[in-house]
Amino acid sequence: MAEFIEVARLEQLPPGTGATFTVADRQVAVFNVGGTIHAMADGCLHHGSSLGNGKLDGKVVTCRSHGWRYDVTTGSTLHVPGYGVTSYPAKVVEDKILVCIS
Repeated sequence: MAEFIEVARLEQLPPGTGATFTVADRQVAVFNVGGTIHAMADGCLHHGSSLGNGKLDGKVVTCRSHGWRYDVTTGSTLHVPGYGVTSYPAKVVEDKILVCIS
């Protein structure tokens, strides 16, 4: 059964922002896109830079190191079709952001 782990309170991640959290020893980038929470592996495929600290524009995050862009709803890069980082299920329950990496 999938285990969801609390990473933050919803008020800590306002719409249009992202952040990085450690979930069971993994770095996970979590984004609030218009009130919907999305989660994916935090390392950019180009050089491993944090995506949670990237610039979020709509549902696209841009890595601050070299400009690679990812769709936060799927983890797919916009540079190489079919290539991306792992996307994780995320949800909000009673104002708690929960992520499942199993």
